[in-house]
Amino acid sequence: MFRYFESLLIPTAMDAPGQPPQGMVAFYWFFARQVVWFLVALLVLGALIAATDAAIPVMIGWVVNAVATAENGRLSEQAWPILLAGAALVLVVRPLLAMAQSLLQFQAVFPGLTNLVRWQSHQHVVRQSIGYFQSDFAGRIASRVLETGYALRASLVSIISVVFYMVALVSMAIVLIARADLLLALPMVLWLALYVGLLAWLVPHVRRSATDVSYARSAVTGRIVDSYTNILTVKLFANGLIEDDQVRRSIDHHTGRMRVQMRWFTWLTIGLAVLSGLLIAGTGALALWLWGRGAIGLEMVATALPLTLQISGAASRVAFETTAIFEQFGTVHEGMETVAKPLRVTDRPEARPIAVTKGELVFERVSFHYGREGGVIDDFSLAIRPGEKIGLVGRSGAGKSTLVNLLLRFYDLQGGRILIDGQDCAFATQDSVRAQIAVVTQDTSLLHRSIRENIRYGRPTASEAEVEAAARRAHAHDFILELEDWSGRRGYDAHVGERGVKLSGGQRQRVAIARVILKNAPILILDEATSALDSEVEAAIQEQLETLMEGKTVICIAHRLSTIARMDRLVILDAGRIVEQGTHHQLLEKDGHYARLWRRQSGGFLGEE
Repeated sequence: MFRYFESLLIPTAMDAPGQPPQGMVAFYWFFARQVVWFLVALLVLGALIAATDAAIPVMIGWVVNAVATAENGRLSEQAWPILLAGAALVLVVRPLLAMAQSLLQFQAVFPGLTNLVRWQSHQHVVRQSIGYFQSDFAGRIASRVLETGYALRASLVSIISVVFYMVALVSMAIVLIARADLLLALPMVLWLALYVGLLAWLVPHVRRSATDVSYARSAVTGRIVDSYTNILTVKLFANGLIEDDQVRRSIDHHTGRMRVQMRWFTWLTIGLAVLSGLLIAGTGALALWLWGRGAIGLEMVATALPLTLQISGAASRVAFETTAIFEQFGTVHEGMETVAKPLRVTDRPEARPIAVTKGELVFERVSFHYGREGGVIDDFSLAIRPGEKIGLVGRSGAGKSTLVNLLLRFYDLQGGRILIDGQDCAFATQDSVRAQIAVVTQDTSLLHRSIRENIRYGRPTASEAEVEAAARRAHAHDFILELEDWSGRRGYDAHVGERGVKLSGGQRQRVAIARVILKNAPILILDEATSALDSEVEAAIQEQLETLMEGKTVICIAHRLSTIARMDRLVILDAGRIVEQGTHHQLLEKDGHYARLWRRQSGGFLGEE
């Protein structure tokens, strides 16, 4: 039974039907429409349970009247239909409805809808541009994706199972009481007006304070994650007290926002207590007065009092659920601002996978300036022949890494085009472009998985032998065999820690090079690929890089001259423009920009001005 309901909604089997929209109603409907029949079923069950709960006081009234009017010793004989119906209502009908609601709500909707929102939000967020992730805390983005799933599900289910239940229960109660005497329904109608007025006054304040609390909580999360992510820097500079102060301020701000929110909750509790007393006392007094005048029967008195108690209890629950709903609205609104942002870099509708056979690269009048008015790259043109090895040289900020990022389609061009084998990258799918380019960066980041999984990331279908062969070529095999992680996993099964922190810089770099060797793409980019290696290891890997570069088009960015001097052609950049190009010896003979950089070298590195 449990497994049946649990199998009704598998979140990861449902891919997002498009981009999550902006706007709260549209954002909710984007996810709700995918499970609409589950929500309708909860709505129907909620109405049936409300009808059952409203019928129970009626049954109590009938039983009280039967007890009062039955002859001595003949109650069961005269009132058995009422007693049987009441027993069936509380022993069979109500439990069956509660069971059906619980199975659907807890086994299907709670886990299914929560993780459906998280899964589809992740699918969208992970396809955002590099700039998107550089503009926010990774921990805060992840927190919002996770919290949005919970808050959206919780608020939807609360509206259906609690708020709608209350509306149905009060409506049925008013109808039942008004049928006996319109005057008896007056206290309940007045109570309902005051109850709605109380919520109308308090809920906007709760909503605003809930939004403030949600933003403050995200700030705390982001600040803490930032400290943990950069823990090495914190330790190296002995600045734990500074981090404590940063987190303290965030927590103090969050505490202040929570205190404001709790004040409104206190007012809500006081208001509900007063209204509840008025409802019970007013309905009870009026019922006894009408009974004394003979306007209603004893069964109506016995029905009205339990109904008011039932409604009073439900009203308190609904009021606090309503405030929780608006708190969840604040969380969803904050999450929507993160999740529902349009993708900055997208594939065109007519985009097709790119086919690379030679590896020719052409930058044709490329311009890019990160949305500013100018600068970085302006009217840049460069042709790289198939199999040619280019070294990009220039000071920091000259535009070297920007050109690589544009080639990888991390950003859309603001002018010109980039061609691979005569095909405009703008009309190719992003994944197909990146699949044809292998990159080894200066800041090597490994996944918190096994060594094997990290190397195989270059080609997920690679065999065990191919993984090991790539590691050997990168001079990583020997140290891998000696690894053991905190769980006792050894060798290729050992996990590397977050971003590879369990390995040294040189070890991380060699694993990254093994990953690129395994990928075997026709275009190779080396962005300070050997910067983390000592001289002995670098010399050994240089030989493997020479082999790796054979037959490939190579773009190499490096300050270490032993790397760039071997390139077929050096392209010297300054302020996003080519100021010189030629071989190492040609540029030295020219005695221009490159020669001046060469003379400023120190220890084998190009200096910075």
